[in-house]
Amino acid sequence: MAPFEPAALPELLPVFYRRLFPHGPYGRWLGYGGVVKNYFQLREFSFTLRDDIYVRFQSFGSPQELERELQRINPYKIDIGAVYSHRPNQHNTVHLGAFQPQEKELVFDIDMTDYDDVRTCCSSAEICSKCWTLMTIAVRVIDRALVGEGLGDAARPRSAPQQRPDPHHHRGKGGAGGERGMRRRPAGSRRGARLGGTPQPVPTPSCSPAVAPAEDLGVRHRLWVYSGRRGVHCWVCDDAVRKWSPALRAAAVEYLTLVKGGAETVKKVNISEPVHPFIRRSVSVVEKYFEAYALVGQDILGTPESWDKVLALVPEDIREPLRGEFPKKRDSVQRWELLKGRMERTRRPGGPGRGTACYADWEIMLQYCFPRLDINVSKGVGHLLKSPFSVHPKTGRVSVPLDLQRLDQFDPFAVPTIRYVIGAGGTGRGGSRLCRQPPHRVLPSPAAPCATSWMRPATTGSRRRAGRRSRSGVHGVSEDGDGTGTGGVVPAAPLPLSSPTPPDYKKTSLAPYVRVFEQFVEEMERARRGELLRRSGESWAGTQPAGGPRSGRIPWL
Repeated sequence: MAPFEPAALPELLPVFYRRLFPHGPYGRWLGYGGVVKNYFQLREFSFTLRDDIYVRFQSFGSPQELERELQRINPYKIDIGAVYSHRPNQHNTVHLGAFQPQEKELVFDIDMTDYDDVRTCCSSAEICSKCWTLMTIAVRVIDRALVGEGLGDAARPRSAPQQRPDPHHHRGKGGAGGERGMRRRPAGSRRGARLGGTPQPVPTPSCSPAVAPAEDLGVRHRLWVYSGRRGVHCWVCDDAVRKWSPALRAAAVEYLTLVKGGAETVKKVNISEPVHPFIRRSVSVVEKYFEAYALVGQDILGTPESWDKVLALVPEDIREPLRGEFPKKRDSVQRWELLKGRMERTRRPGGPGRGTACYADWEIMLQYCFPRLDINVSKGVGHLLKSPFSVHPKTGRVSVPLDLQRLDQFDPFAVPTIRYVIGAGGTGRGGSRLCRQPPHRVLPSPAAPCATSWMRPATTGSRRRAGRRSRSGVHGVSEDGDGTGTGGVVPAAPLPLSSPTPPDYKKTSLAPYVRVFEQFVEEMERARRGELLRRSGESWAGTQPAGGPRSGRIPWL
């Protein structure tokens, strides 16, 4: 794949937004099935335009209007913000203090630069196949904690009663990791509200793994996305979680944080007994990758300088004997086995010299490999995060969803660039077919898998006129900012309603990534329909006589 030239973006972005961006599933995702009236209209979008022009507080009356605006201004980057109390494009007309973020997905941002103190292969914005393993570990650890049952099991209903933290008994008799101090959730409680929604008991912002539920957070709808350069993002989209306060979001990040301390802190992970199940599960995940990544790939015990850095994390009474024996071992793997054996001996029940159990080997593994989250990104409801399917302006790579079932096979360098999908990747024949075709938008037909329910006739008349510059400083939105009539978002040209031809992204190397996104959206829609049916059934049953309906069945089924 040829190196990407950022100077080509002005030529490529118009084709990308008209032919390849998955507008259909994208609009269905952020609309959440119309869960609240005007929900989509209250969402903030932010655009980075050419020459680093940054435009905030953009909002649109419908997904079609957003689609037309993307095709008109061709942003270099798209960021998604919160759902506000008023339309973001009217924020200058709202009384001071009344314009407030109401809800947003719980998001996590994991950046490779935060690991610079423990990786030797790269630094700063650089990544390679060796250190990318850190992102794989991060996704596996965090996703397992979010779901509480391991990767891919989020949609499976639980039959056993769940537990939740008792706000009055953060630490029970059994210690931080014991089951005392916990209380059972009612058997009929919904799993999505374990830590979300009101008035569920929640951990305080100062919580640690000692005060969170044994099954972790228990969310269901998570979208993991490659950032396009050196990190990954996670969007937690459960209805209850989107309503979390900043304090709740900070508490969740604190629970998921084990590496603490700045550059001056030598030992950043500390484990004591009893060990919380979350820590044990995290160690079990890291262990699967530790030898190949840290001992072979990074060779953290390969030289006296490197093993001194590791031995600084070991208690002094064990450190000096190891420092004398390390030179006798052949490589990092043998030296690690020696260190690990010494630590396990201190934890062996009834073993010789049994005193205080030492978990220095676990602490080393976690300090070198455990996910490092940006708490400010997660706790701020109004914080912006890069949108899925946005193009990274430096690398040209598309920010694509991750398939958790094939996470170990994901290669960031194999992610298609915008040049590739429009050129050779657009046809598979080595030509730039998409660039040569007329730049019109082809929408999916109603029969297509990603067809949308919000398509309507193309606008005419005054809505084709160029919009006046809004108070937010971007063309296409009127002074009144209502996204309708003469103040609406203006398309560059009339667009055809639909076409029997499949969307163009299905013909490119973007297709498998879009399919992962579509499956995520479809799963959310199925869960929403199921919840509506359940509520309707309960409501209908409550209006029937004690003996039930005479017909013996629900009339409208």
